[in-house]
Amino acid sequence: MRDTRESRLLLVLLIAIAFALITVDIRGGQDSPVDGARQAAATVFGPIENGVSSAVDPVGNAIAAVRDSSTRHDRVAQLEHDNAALKAKLGSDDRNRSRLKQLDKMIKVAGEGQYGIKGAEVIAIGAAQGFSWTVTIDVGAHDGIKRDMTVLNGDGLVGRVTTVGPDTATVLLANDPDFTVGTRMESTDELGFASGQGDRPLRVELLNAKAKIKKGDRLVTFGSQADKPFVPGVPVGVVSRVDPSGGDLTRTMYVRPYVSFTKLDIVGVVVAAPKSDPRDTVLPPKPRPTPTPTVTVTVTPSANVPVDGQQQ
Repeated sequence: MRDTRESRLLLVLLIAIAFALITVDIRGGQDSPVDGARQAAATVFGPIENGVSSAVDPVGNAIAAVRDSSTRHDRVAQLEHDNAALKAKLGSDDRNRSRLKQLDKMIKVAGEGQYGIKGAEVIAIGAAQGFSWTVTIDVGAHDGIKRDMTVLNGDGLVGRVTTVGPDTATVLLANDPDFTVGTRMESTDELGFASGQGDRPLRVELLNAKAKIKKGDRLVTFGSQADKPFVPGVPVGVVSRVDPSGGDLTRTMYVRPYVSFTKLDIVGVVVAAPKSDPRDTVLPPKPRPTPTPTVTVTVTPSANVPVDGQQQ
């Protein structure tokens, strides 16, 4: 453009307009009438500005790249170190391996029975002076736990929830003398009621006094109305002794529970009952009978003894 009077007037006019827009923008603050135009310009020219900046400042970019690379390397190295330490701990800690095994077994039981469970850890046992078999678990109302929910583990029936706090709950164990659960015999469907006897086998009263029961038969929970306090199909135990049938209206037998109540650690609270009764599908596979070895003794006659057995 030539340096003429008209060009100088145009330049002065453009500078005046620019100062006017700057003044309006400053006074307007966030409500500035040119804010929209500024954002639109940033959207259009922002990527271009970034590209130009990268092109004209290679030294700054190189320093930033080195710094970020070092940070990422340190972070990855720390994660690898932490993972290696965790694997070493799990690999060398028998208790952790046992807990993982318990958890896997419980998840398998829940899957076979279609139980929705909330995993928990036993954190305390009932007071000895209370003369009751109870444990405290580390889940409560905040975790959706309610009273009269079934508690199980990877072996079978553990008990039922009796008291619920915000973050903990008390479980009455199945071997407590105040504990009673409806049972159903495998295959025969004979019904009964199992009661706890402390450290002795469960006592079961069958409703059918003439029921044919033998040692080794197995029981599961029969289930309760609305699935509380017991859902159906949870393994209870194996018959260890049957009382002779007399003139009673019921048949008494004793059941060795699947669960070891003195070694509880990882348990699950059933927060969602199965849509249908799993029947006997949750029971573990029956143990195969051990074959009795037979020994055949073959007598080989001596070379110095005649066939008739007389010495020469």
